[in-house]
Amino acid sequence: MNKTLKLAVAAALLAGASSANAGIMIPAGDWTLDIGGIVNAYYTSTSYSGDNAAGTGPLGLGTGAQDTTSNITTGLLPNYLSVSGKTRQNDLDVAFTISINPGASTTNSGIQGGGANQENRQAFLTFGDASWGSMKLGKDLGIYASDAILNDMTLLGVGSGAGNLAGNTTTLGRIGTGFMYADWKSQVAYTSPNFNGFNFTVGLTQAWNAVGDGSAATASTSASSTGRGGSSTAYEGKASYAWTGDVAGKVWTSFISQKVEGLTSFQGGAAAVAVGDDRANAWDIGTTVNVAGLGLTGYYGQGDGIGQTLQLNGGFDAAGKSRDSDQWYVQATYAIPTGTKLGFSYGQSTLEGNSGEAFDEVEDSMTVFGAYHPITKHLNLVAEYAVSERDLDNVAADAKAKAKTISLGAILFF
Repeated sequence: MNKTLKLAVAAALLAGASSANAGIMIPAGDWTLDIGGIVNAYYTSTSYSGDNAAGTGPLGLGTGAQDTTSNITTGLLPNYLSVSGKTRQNDLDVAFTISINPGASTTNSGIQGGGANQENRQAFLTFGDASWGSMKLGKDLGIYASDAILNDMTLLGVGSGAGNLAGNTTTLGRIGTGFMYADWKSQVAYTSPNFNGFNFTVGLTQAWNAVGDGSAATASTSASSTGRGGSSTAYEGKASYAWTGDVAGKVWTSFISQKVEGLTSFQGGAAAVAVGDDRANAWDIGTTVNVAGLGLTGYYGQGDGIGQTLQLNGGFDAAGKSRDSDQWYVQATYAIPTGTKLGFSYGQSTLEGNSGEAFDEVEDSMTVFGAYHPITKHLNLVAEYAVSERDLDNVAADAKAKAKTISLGAILFF
């Protein structure tokens, strides 16, 4: 299985799954091909409560006025079919990965067959050697905040977003309620050799545009600043140290920095006025420790101009000024004698309003209880209960809304 998918499987193991160490291996001349993947689906039921003013829905995904919503959907991991190949040529390890990622959910309209969306998350090549490291060129999981999502126990399940994302390839898991989405990015990246458990990655990634205020609090802030963004490369990196033994674990940190060009101000409903360029920055730190069936994870991240849920979404206000944000989560899992892992996690993501805005702060949080049971080497049953909440601190009046989701399903690794 390719490296990113292996990381996802390893993280899933921490959350309570059993899985194969590799996919279907096929010798093919000078190459060894590896076909692997994931198939998952869940029945979900989401109920809403609280205020129903604009912007109060948890993560903007509905409001307190909605009825209970039930869906059959893919979880945080999409369905996944990955083809990788590797070979050794001219003293270099050469490899490639290409994946397709169809959703398991359908839309409410059957006229077009209710077809779900499809993604192509990976298409990259690597070359290198154990003595000096490796280079990656192409599209793969972003570097900043990648360890946060790969250690999230809802990677095996659903988390938030099930009630309003029918027809999508994935739900949100804990994205936006504890960490920022690493996303799938075109990149040129170097990864060092493993120095007795320590390694690092640095890379240039495709710049994102600064977009409207999708994660901010109210409709009055939705006409946020917009930047060209595409002409300025983003810089990302991470470093980690992992250890084994009776008490095993890992500690990591990562960062991102991108120049945001051509910011404009839309204040007062007037025509857009150019306000120049700025820079979006973010960093994080996290750790996970495993001992005698107990797994503990802690994470914290902070940003300026980066936004709250999706990178560069809502990071700047209508005057073109950057907003501060932070995110954190804690998680505990424990394996009982049956092999089932029980898990609990809680996290928050906060976006700060600037002086003169209609909101002071928007806080999205989620509490999750999960049970993850391996019934075969590859197949796991999953049950989750997630409570997502938005606490909107408006200048005029505060507002709260809540979404409660029950998820039952299965996930298969091969």
